[in-house]
Amino acid sequence: MNNLMQLQGEANLPTKYGIFRMRAYAQAPDERMPIIMLYHPQTPMDKPVNVRIHSECMTGDLFGSLKCECGEQLHMAMEYIGKNGGILIYLRQEGRGIGIINKLHAYREQERGLNTVEANRVLGLEIDSRRYDCAIAILKDLKIDKINLMTNNPDKVKAFEGSSVQVVSRIPLEIEPGDENMDYLKTKKEFFKHRLDLI
Repeated sequence: MNNLMQLQGEANLPTKYGIFRMRAYAQAPDERMPIIMLYHPQTPMDKPVNVRIHSECMTGDLFGSLKCECGEQLHMAMEYIGKNGGILIYLRQEGRGIGIINKLHAYREQERGLNTVEANRVLGLEIDSRRYDCAIAILKDLKIDKINLMTNNPDKVKAFEGSSVQVVSRIPLEIEPGDENMDYLKTKKEFFKHRLDLI
């Protein structure tokens, strides 16, 4: 773990998917938006660990937005980890890193007919500024060097290249599309090259 990100607290968290151990990582103990990690206590550490790195999506994770599949992916990952063991790292980088306020501005542009990429460009925002180095540092702190990465995003797999953590396999987290998020998922597939089987 680098000297900027430290374990600040931990406790058990009972959920409908089982009891997890919850940890908060931050630069200071009074940080209001720490990185959160959930791990299943019975996770076997002598074999590749199931890992989900999930970027915060308040609209989807908390409010159940149908514009994306983020909340459904989060709960699918928790259910999988609850049954099979593993770790979920929750990174505070809302809206691919643009923040919730800019995300609302982007939503407004999408209501005018733009897709997620076009909306960000019109607003002069980065398309995807997320970073995963803190997640890799947490895994290294836990002495984890081999993982099964739960993702559809090839950029997350690439983020581990050159690190001491090896991605042994990829576990897909594909959600059935609906009317509200089909265009969003098509943009993920066509622009970001997410591995999705869309009808």
